[in-house]
Amino acid sequence: MTVRRGRHFLQIPGPTNVPDRVLRAMDRATIDHRGPEFAELGLRVIAGLKPIFKTEGTVVIYPSSGTGGWEAALVNTLSPGDTVLMFEVGQFAVLWCEVARKFGLDVDFVAGDWRHGVDPQVVEAKLAADKDHTIKAVCVVHNETSNGITSPLARIRQAMDLAKHPALLMVDAVSALGSMDYRHDEWGVDVTVASSQKGLMLPAGLGFNAISHKALAAAKTAGLPRAYWDWGAMIKMNADGFFPYTPATNLLYALDEALKMFEEEGLDAAFARHDRLAEATRRAVAAWGLENACLDPGLYSSALTAVMMPGGADADALRAVILKRFDLSLGAGLGKLAGKVFRIGHLGDLNDLTLAGTLAGVEMGLGLAKIPHQGGGVDAALRFLADG
Repeated sequence: MTVRRGRHFLQIPGPTNVPDRVLRAMDRATIDHRGPEFAELGLRVIAGLKPIFKTEGTVVIYPSSGTGGWEAALVNTLSPGDTVLMFEVGQFAVLWCEVARKFGLDVDFVAGDWRHGVDPQVVEAKLAADKDHTIKAVCVVHNETSNGITSPLARIRQAMDLAKHPALLMVDAVSALGSMDYRHDEWGVDVTVASSQKGLMLPAGLGFNAISHKALAAAKTAGLPRAYWDWGAMIKMNADGFFPYTPATNLLYALDEALKMFEEEGLDAAFARHDRLAEATRRAVAAWGLENACLDPGLYSSALTAVMMPGGADADALRAVILKRFDLSLGAGLGKLAGKVFRIGHLGDLNDLTLAGTLAGVEMGLGLAKIPHQGGGVDAALRFLADG
């Protein structure tokens, strides 16, 4: 049996490393979820999430993954047969589309090459052509975790406004929230979907919806069936700090502690840290002579970098070498990118040395796996980090 020493490097784009103080916060007795102590906790975390979403509106918490958040966004606002506009920017956009279709929604799915984000001009053209306003929602993945591509939400909102179209704007911010600048209110987002295991530095198990007044109004006439995901029941009991069914109490302890960490660091400082580590990673990739999956530098992700394999080399074989030799986990390619990319997660609880160790493992692994590349990637990243 191989004996491992030191820490395992979990550098996938989520679940991310959980800070020790968050782990310790979970390590306590469960309390009565109908008692006054829990009510204080519930009210505190609901209020504490609002600055993270940059909203003054409603935020609800589900015991779920981000997939549950997708479903909640759809079933609370739409009716069978409604048309939704969605965009094929990567694997998670495809999966959200599949959820919508299973509920009998008519999905206008704009094809993409998985290397570019949503084009605001296409949004405007699609909505301008929809004279009868049959499109009820525009659904966008802000930061596509399968390829490290962001979509320009401010410009998408502007495109919707220019088209003078009443469709709701729904956004998957699962891997963006807490790691990249996100502005629910300012960008006119109607439903933001997020979850706990990415930038929020928690284990998986909490899903979130941030909800606009417009979306709440749509929920009053929406015809899709809903029970577990019903905003109405959730919001009613949340007013007093409670939940309509058994909450994930110990994960709420963890969320409470993670929110304290954001308050201590400052949200903008957390974003700047992610931006800086992402740029260092990209400099390493460029020095290796490898290609970023995202072809638009203006849409590079600060949460992860997906690296294209050269010459048809197998990304999964490389990842296996790196895991076996250095105890370093990198993200696999998903969907159309399976075996073609490896993903370096640089979000959540990490610093310069964490990233430096990760990049060193990748560079050594490239050599061991005999992947065509140039040396000097780690040096390029270290020079950037040292200067900043």
